[in-house]
Amino acid sequence: MPIAAVPAYLGNDFKDASPGMRFGLLLPIWTTRQDQEADVRERAEARSREGQEVANMLARQGMDATINDLCQRQQKPLAGLWDKNDFAAKKAWDAIKKMSNGDKEAMGALVHRQSAQAATVAPDNLLRLDAIATAPFTTGLGNEHPLENGFAFLNPYGLPYLPGSGVKGVLRQAARELASGDWGDTHGWDAAVIDALFGKEDSNDAQRGALAFWDVIPQIKGDNLMVEIMTPHQGHYYQQKAAAGSTSPHDSGQPIPISYLTVPPNSGFAFHVVCDTAFLGRIAPSLTGTWKSLLSAAFEHAFQWLGFGAKTAVGYGSMLRDVKAETDRADEAKRQRENAERESRLGALTPNRRQVEEFIEKACQCKEQIGNGRGKDKPNTGIHSQSQKLAKAALESTDWTPDEKRALAEAIETWLPQLVEKLDRKDDWKDARKKLKLATLKGEA
Repeated sequence: MPIAAVPAYLGNDFKDASPGMRFGLLLPIWTTRQDQEADVRERAEARSREGQEVANMLARQGMDATINDLCQRQQKPLAGLWDKNDFAAKKAWDAIKKMSNGDKEAMGALVHRQSAQAATVAPDNLLRLDAIATAPFTTGLGNEHPLENGFAFLNPYGLPYLPGSGVKGVLRQAARELASGDWGDTHGWDAAVIDALFGKEDSNDAQRGALAFWDVIPQIKGDNLMVEIMTPHQGHYYQQKAAAGSTSPHDSGQPIPISYLTVPPNSGFAFHVVCDTAFLGRIAPSLTGTWKSLLSAAFEHAFQWLGFGAKTAVGYGSMLRDVKAETDRADEAKRQRENAERESRLGALTPNRRQVEEFIEKACQCKEQIGNGRGKDKPNTGIHSQSQKLAKAALESTDWTPDEKRALAEAIETWLPQLVEKLDRKDDWKDARKKLKLATLKGEA
């Protein structure tokens, strides 16, 4: 059984390791002596001319010499000790692509951490856009790797990511294309604007730009990464290795399928861009109020025409702006602000006055629900029961001040007739008011 190139005490079960670790260090694709012997026996048992030949070799010269001879063969050579095992490599992809619940939770936690950090940035200095992938996304294919193509994982987490430098490069190209005018509306982009926001690349006049681009952690759709395959049909020509007697392009070569990792379509991407507005105000003051609209136009162009990551020329990395995610995020931010304001307001009140305010809040919610079709509470249930408990506590406790009691009584008088069945009738309300001792609470009795 092929193993990973790690100490034996680590074992062979790496399913709980991060995708980056499984893809990099812990690949169980390396040939052992046991693998070689098993392969020799399997060949020797085959009912073929090769099988008979290997069986004779094994009987005549033993296992060591047979392994050595088979490793030297030009056709179907035996894998050498600690060589990559092609059969195991095919199986390894299935293990590499699996995303555990822990992996997905870690990716969500990283995005949550980014959001928390973004909340500390002044709104005028931050642009956040959400997008959803409409095609597979891949990056880091040029990284060296035993399985031919690498992949970009964020260390030390071992999770897929799009480097901020890659985002900056794509958006700079989008800005250049818009500035050229070849795409119609320039949306305000020109060479000076590009230099101010992205920086000057001239080695003799280098200058940093006002924008900083954060790494992007995709939120994987489903439970797996995807394994895609490309098959270069003219490999002998590009590598200048003769096939069918020629190194020139022809159709008699032997194309070898090459697998590589991708992030599946419909995965979510959150882009964060921070602007140093103080610096921008010094080098291009006119852009301090327009940089967000400029960058939004560049993002839209990149989503539609350029794509992010690798293999964009064949459609990989294309995205659409996720308006729903942005709306949900804005709504959640609004709820958090309102909750913070509510807690601040209630926190300034005495405990008893806070109970009164919470009773009023609950009454407002009930009123809204009645307006949406829900019926009123029955007597002695729901909001009526809560008012009874509060009134009893206010009457029996020495902690309630006259003003607090009066506020409670006024709140009950205002809301109960609107929320409880029958209490909107004069006689029923008079009886309920008497049982609640509202006159006593108000200091009128």
